[in-house]
Amino acid sequence: MRIISANLNGIRSASSKGFFEWLPTQCADVVCVQELKAQAADLRPEFMVCDGLSGAFHYAEKKGYSGVGLYTRKPPQTIIEGLGLPEFDTEGRYIEAQYKGLAVISLYQPSGSSSEERQQAKFRFMEQFFPHLEKLMKSGREIIICGDWNIAHREIDLKNWKSNQKNSGFLPEERAWMARLFDELGWVDVYRSLYPEHTGEAYTWWSNRGQAWAKNVGWRIDYQIATPDIAARAKSASVFKNQRFSDHAPLIIDYDYDL
Repeated sequence: MRIISANLNGIRSASSKGFFEWLPTQCADVVCVQELKAQAADLRPEFMVCDGLSGAFHYAEKKGYSGVGLYTRKPPQTIIEGLGLPEFDTEGRYIEAQYKGLAVISLYQPSGSSSEERQQAKFRFMEQFFPHLEKLMKSGREIIICGDWNIAHREIDLKNWKSNQKNSGFLPEERAWMARLFDELGWVDVYRSLYPEHTGEAYTWWSNRGQAWAKNVGWRIDYQIATPDIAARAKSASVFKNQRFSDHAPLIIDYDYDL
């Protein structure tokens, strides 16, 4: 089973850069996308079905903002849109595809980089999302949560960690929250479990400022975080950088698992 996670920074923008020509070359089973920046009326037919993958989406109410989606090759039993958190469900941040023994989730955690107000919203999301993560861990299903978590967990996960310790995405409170997911709840950071020492090859996002992409001054903020048993079935992982669809790069992980 191949699962891809990709923040598109606008589905229409990513399409113009070749995302939907690239996708059929990947033979994916599930593709999780974030930051659609579109509503249902904006989606062309090729955005809805691509290479036998059928899309389901949770849109933001605000036009040109946020939104998440899932493309599945095998139809799921159930699709769940939103977390039941009104403040954040209006922003289109969570969609879940449930199968008999597995659920795959596309998540777009808020960013706090634009203002202190948005940072406080991010903290509220993290506080309210944590009990849901605990509930998922106890659900009896294997779970894979794909997406843009907007947090670099450890110093190894970004190039300039020393100068970013007071910046959103690498704040001590954010990093401690991520550690709780792994240490208290038992979630597994699948990429890091496979490649404990990878640095620059693990980055998934680069600022548009300066020459961050050219110099690989990046951050690892896109993850596939999973329950232990399915995480242990991960065989390989990679970040696709040969073509740019967005300021993020797709994270591809292959699992020894049949849907």
